[in-house]
Amino acid sequence: MSRASGPLAEALARRAVLLDGGLSNQLAAQGCDLSGDLWSGRVLVEHPEQVAAAHTAYARAGAEVLITASYQVGYETFAAHGHDHAETTALLHRGVRLAARVAEAADHEVWVAASVGPYGAVLADGSEYRGRYGLSVRQLAAFHRPRIEALLAAGPDVLAVETIPDSDEAEALLGVLADTGASAWLSYTVAAGRTRAGQPLREAFALAAASPQVIAVGVNCCDPADVLPALEAAAGETGKPLVAYPNDGSAWDAGTRTWHTPHTPVPWPAQAWYTTGARLIGGCCRIGPAGIAAMAAEMPHNTGDDSSNSFKNGRVGGGGAST
Repeated sequence: MSRASGPLAEALARRAVLLDGGLSNQLAAQGCDLSGDLWSGRVLVEHPEQVAAAHTAYARAGAEVLITASYQVGYETFAAHGHDHAETTALLHRGVRLAARVAEAADHEVWVAASVGPYGAVLADGSEYRGRYGLSVRQLAAFHRPRIEALLAAGPDVLAVETIPDSDEAEALLGVLADTGASAWLSYTVAAGRTRAGQPLREAFALAAASPQVIAVGVNCCDPADVLPALEAAAGETGKPLVAYPNDGSAWDAGTRTWHTPHTPVPWPAQAWYTTGARLIGGCCRIGPAGIAAMAAEMPHNTGDDSSNSFKNGRVGGGGAST
């Protein structure tokens, strides 16, 4: 089957759509070396077939959106590792092409979302969980613009503007989206009812309310317990479809580059997310193909049929993490 036949925004108006899971944990499960500052970008450079294999694992699990391996690909960081501007642009294009190839081979409709990670991701020091980088909105826009333009040139279906910790960075990205006209979802990483930088969520989400480029807003790469309050704030401020793809409740230790995993599986109240307006639902770090397959079995797909407008157990994804 070919890639998705229509815009993702149109699908979200009709039904819930299943995202994939964490790319890095799946690459690690396949035996890839993610050490060093380039992280999953290193695999994109050295072993692109492994990136394709990871996308394939998620498509086979039922994912309807594949997020590209461009999260940590930045011109400055890759230049420090010997890749010139043209080579980095080619890598961004490669990430989109790999996901597109898998999408075209899938037995169901699949969209390709080009990942636009935060500025902090390219620093490889955990800054994406803090924000407040000391850069102005103008400087952040200048950082993101060439990446976004390169990704768009490769022809993704949508941009995944994800793991944004700071409303200043969101403002910069929204400006670039307005200039390019690109469709995107905007997803913050949050904790304790605020952005990771400490800003009120309602104010953060309000930035996207008037943006025609933003087709959905929400959260990712956060504790599942933080999802519902954030979605309620997003729904109240934007009226847009919502997106939710948390991790498994683990906390990232940037110093040791390890995850601290909760002792018991955390609740995964997907029904509550859906009821609040989540229409893009999936997993982030440490949620693997098994978790996505569990969600695929539980997802409501026909919003026109009330009998199918619920998750079967309300705990989709619980226990679906992969290390």
